[in-house]
Amino acid sequence: MEQSWRWFGPDDPITLPQIRQAGATGIVTALHHIPYGVVWSVEEIEKRKALIAADPSLGLRWNVVESLPLHEDIKLGQGPLDQHFDAYRQSMRNLAACGIRTICYNFMPILDWTRTDLAYPIAGGGRALRFDAVKFCAFDCFMLQRPNAEADHAPELIAQARTWHDAASESEKSALLVNINAGLPGAYERYDIPGFRQILDRYKGVGQEELRAHFARFLREIIPLAEELGMRFAVHPDDPPRSLFGLPRIVSNGEDLAFITGAVPSQANGVTFCSGSLGAGPMNDVPALARRFAPLIHFAHLRNVAKDADGSFMEAEHLGGDTNMVALMQALLAEQHRRKNEGREDWRIPFRPDHGHELLEDVGRKTHPGYPLIGRLRGLAELRGVMQAVSQLEHRPLH
Repeated sequence: MEQSWRWFGPDDPITLPQIRQAGATGIVTALHHIPYGVVWSVEEIEKRKALIAADPSLGLRWNVVESLPLHEDIKLGQGPLDQHFDAYRQSMRNLAACGIRTICYNFMPILDWTRTDLAYPIAGGGRALRFDAVKFCAFDCFMLQRPNAEADHAPELIAQARTWHDAASESEKSALLVNINAGLPGAYERYDIPGFRQILDRYKGVGQEELRAHFARFLREIIPLAEELGMRFAVHPDDPPRSLFGLPRIVSNGEDLAFITGAVPSQANGVTFCSGSLGAGPMNDVPALARRFAPLIHFAHLRNVAKDADGSFMEAEHLGGDTNMVALMQALLAEQHRRKNEGREDWRIPFRPDHGHELLEDVGRKTHPGYPLIGRLRGLAELRGVMQAVSQLEHRPLH
């Protein structure tokens, strides 16, 4: 498997030589400075490629785009959709012309990944990302005051949330708003409470059926061109895989992935297999899902979460959470072995260590939330060890 690393471009405090020292050779990046819906020009793509390849001794290459974002109008199914689709397709053509053909994207309404704590303390002084169901309920019901929000939360959770809200300082409430806004780097929208209410109003009348229809249209618009260009599109699961703010989530489980991959059946219409996002769903058997959708896994995010009974979860050590990472690696390597035996040139599955704890000198360093250097280096090393052991025991090619 191709060991990769998410890099946020020239403003990322983690440097390309440091990434190479961590053991990765694939660079997963995007043009985050370009607003959603604006075409990625060949000039801008080549500029980023040249930056990655500037030192040939590092042996780095841009192997996956994460993400080529969708304009919110596409998810809403409204606005100048033909214009948005034309712009998106032109970005696809420009990326393919530059030799970049694996695209990670998501279809999460409004926000991407959502956490309530970006620096939750762990043993020894490290820090982790956490989704606290009580704090999220407090935000939804008592800060945002979303109409009928109480119907989406258990009564005992609402009681705990009210207690937290009544005791919380204004700075704690402000921090919660900032944390929920964090999402993916490169997301341009940041909302205050009135802004949250306003964007939620745009989704009135958009339920699961409507959102699925909008997603299916997007796939019909782009997958034929992806086939023509030899590209692989890989949808990222919802994070967390549950409804937030009453919004539908349609990439949360096996049924959802079956709908998406069946909406436009094609090798170009595949999955970014994120073990952390799927693993946060109690209903999901992550290794079983990997085996089920293996032929359409074009990219993998490998991380782990530890879940609580109330719906809370925390980013765990890569080998220490609820997902059996050895079984998952066995599924991915078996699929890679199958592809190699078919004679495919693109048989290697790119993966990256997703998220990581802030450890040692990284604590308090201004890296993107969830993307410190040392925690991900540790995660990649652990995953590399599992990959090596599984490959040796099962006599499958590692790379």
